[in-house]
Amino acid sequence: MTRVNRRNFIRSSATVATGVGATKAAAVWSGTRGVSPNDKIHVALIGCGGMGLYDLYDHLRLDQVECLALADVDSAQLERGLKGVGEKRSRRPDTYRDFRRVLDRDDIDAVIVGTPDHWHAIPTIMACQAGKDVYVEKPLATTIEEGRAMVDVARKHDRVVQVGTQFRSSEHMAKVVEFVRSGELGEIRKVRTWAYHDSLGPLGNPPDTDPPDSVDYDFWLGPAPKRPFNPMRFHIKYRWFWDYSGGATTDYGAHVIDVAAWAMGEEPIGASGFGGNFGYPDDMMETFDSQVSTVQFPSFTLVWEHQMGNGMGPWGHDLGIEFHGNNGILVVNPKGWEVRSETKTRGRTPREYRIKGIPWQRSTDDYHFEHVRNFVECLESRDKPNADIEVHHKTVNICHLANIATRLESAVSWDPATEEIGGDPRAKAMLGRNYRAPWKLPTV
Repeated sequence: MTRVNRRNFIRSSATVATGVGATKAAAVWSGTRGVSPNDKIHVALIGCGGMGLYDLYDHLRLDQVECLALADVDSAQLERGLKGVGEKRSRRPDTYRDFRRVLDRDDIDAVIVGTPDHWHAIPTIMACQAGKDVYVEKPLATTIEEGRAMVDVARKHDRVVQVGTQFRSSEHMAKVVEFVRSGELGEIRKVRTWAYHDSLGPLGNPPDTDPPDSVDYDFWLGPAPKRPFNPMRFHIKYRWFWDYSGGATTDYGAHVIDVAAWAMGEEPIGASGFGGNFGYPDDMMETFDSQVSTVQFPSFTLVWEHQMGNGMGPWGHDLGIEFHGNNGILVVNPKGWEVRSETKTRGRTPREYRIKGIPWQRSTDDYHFEHVRNFVECLESRDKPNADIEVHHKTVNICHLANIATRLESAVSWDPATEEIGGDPRAKAMLGRNYRAPWKLPTV
């Protein structure tokens, strides 16, 4: 399929699905043309871990993008970033331990925020206030209140903010959304999402230690509570602790729940759930290694489930989504999708409800690069990107509600218009979090 044909498809499906969007003509941003220095887009990376560098390297696949600066509280990660950029560009970026020095620079157009989750909100907000556009990794925020503050600041300062939920730029996911919305599956009463894999656990129970000499650990903690350093609460594995993240639900769920929300086009009205640490009961992990949460929408129920340490999820997929309609079932994962016919529906004969199955459609997407390309296109067009900050804020709210209800083992109600939880005061308190001084959540 040619690039032009892909864009024609995206334009038609985006009208229905409001997901993968059309912006500037692709030929201008193909990454293959010569670019003069005046055409360069200057970016900086804040947080030089694995995902941050992955994001940066895909930006540098585009000729017009130049990296001027790297920021990280770990000098070892800065060195790793310098080496990686040096393999792709002749210009050596400046390095900083304090990301705020990056935002002080007038020659930087956009920043990539690849920090741990508890550090997404402050740099993103401050970057918007400094007139920078932002590509920020998922999940957008650790709380609903953080996410709302980020959206409000981005809108006030008219910034382009793309969140790293790359399925929004996947052609095969766009086809799935189009099919779901076509009505061919019939009435969809349940959507199931799951993650049955883990490459990061178990953690064990290693003792606390002194932080590495390369790390400004107090800065790494930032707004999170003061705690002794432990290697299992640090790089990569921080996501299994409530101080810094929301576990598998906001990590893997932010991707597959996003596709479900995109396809169904509704906002939640409540949630419930149960979970625990059953796979690793003696582990220091705080977030759940096993969880089943239900999130109620006006016309359907969404089920989120994860089980760490196992790889055989529903339909044999470790990560996926199932749209269960009266006429058929659509199953999708990052590698492809298929449709299977239902066997019976509310007393009707097979001829009345059966739809033709669709065999496995293999994905050929390079959707992470397409997501980056979409962001770069929007820096000039000023269109909203495919995973616009407000779109993802609404998605990650679903994840937060699932976690809140599961942690409390209590059903919670949700008003999407006011972004308020009804009833349980414990649940209301979990809409935000206290910041450790001197850090504060910047506001509009």
